Amino acid sequence: MRSIKYGDTSLICTIFTAVYGIQAYMIRGVRTAKVRSNRAMLLQPATLLDIVADHRPQRSLQNIREFQPAYIYHSLQEEIVKNSVALFTAELLLRLLPEAAPMPELFDFTYNYYVQLDGMPVREVANFPLYFIVQCSRMLGYDIKGSYSADTPHLNLQEGGYTREQPSSQHFASEEDAKMLARLLRVESLGELKDIEMNAAMRYRLLDWYMEYLNSHTQHLGNIRSLAVLREILHQ
Repeated sequence: MRSIKYGDTSLICTIFTAVYGIQAYMIRGVRTAKVRSNRAMLLQPATLLDIVADHRPQRSLQNIREFQPAYIYHSLQEEIVKNSVALFTAELLLRLLPEAAPMPELFDFTYNYYVQLDGMPVREVANFPLYFIVQCSRMLGYDIKGSYSADTPHLNLQEGGYTREQPSSQHFASEEDAKMLARLLRVESLGELKDIEMNAAMRYRLLDWYMEYLNSHTQHLGNIRSLAVLREILHQ
């Protein structure tokens, strides 16, 4: 979710919805002093909401009539590490997803991702951003081709997969990093991430490689502002 002020009391919120994909909504009266603490706090990035909206396909801006929490976070908004992970993944989604394109599989994955992120001990969430990028890319058609082996040990940014020859570009992953990413690609659930051990430097390199990979395959990503904060927190 992304919100911008409109007039004296309203917000325009861009929201990833289960039925309509990415949509922009007008929410009126949410910034008045009387209701600010009860309602505006719900319109933060990564908040999970149930909404009632007037949806008209010909409109670029829809109207929300009612909204309430679909899930109440216990720690995500207070824990700086978890909150930074959530902000990064929310911004990544809004940059990558086309407007008004329903993606129920990705929506369900994202919903479950935030719920599990909220419930996980902080010490077990360092691999969450990488896993989210891997799964999000896969569902959007930017999957990594091939697999790591003795014959194909290199990650090729341009080809988007494992290759026999080392890429000619300067930005390439080492064989050690390529092997670790192969492990991440085989992970099937968030609960498995705690068993994948990597140091902060490797996590930084893989995150950087994957962002470069997405930038080379889509024109929509641009500069992810929350990435610098995430790197500072997870990779110090």
